[in-house]
Amino acid sequence: MRAQDSVQKEPTINEQFSELIENANNYQEYKVVKHALLLQLQKKTKVKIDGLNKNIQQLEDSLSAKQNRIEKLNGSLSSTQEDLDLVNSEKNNIQFLGISTDKSTYQSIMWGVVFALLVILLFFIYKFKSSNAATREAKQNLQECEAEFDDYKKRALEKQQRLGRQLQDEINRNKA
Repeated sequence: MRAQDSVQKEPTINEQFSELIENANNYQEYKVVKHALLLQLQKKTKVKIDGLNKNIQQLEDSLSAKQNRIEKLNGSLSSTQEDLDLVNSEKNNIQFLGISTDKSTYQSIMWGVVFALLVILLFFIYKFKSSNAATREAKQNLQECEAEFDDYKKRALEKQQRLGRQLQDEINRNKA
């Protein structure tokens, strides 16, 4: 036999009341119940009610403890959520020149600075090339001028020598 079959199940309070009424004697329209059986049922009912009340109290205590735990966990969750929001805010921000700046704003500023520096670099490259071209042209003009001047000096020297020779020839002719 199984262990469950060998243990007799105690009848419920309702079943005990039904059994008491069935076993009661009839007198006219009334039921006559033995006083001892009625007291025994009352005692079992009181024990059952006390047990249920104790169970209710335990469940209420457990519920209260669980509600307190839930409140603590909600407080902890709220604190953790605030910490998470703060960390996410710090993660999405960058300290730039001592000012807390959003990453997208920081990136925009940095790309703006890079673009401005690139424009300035291109401007200086343009100025350098134009200055370099002007310098080359000035050097070429200087070389041409120096060549012309050297040529002029040479012609002037030749002319002076020729005029000096002619003068000497004329002086020599006039003396002779």
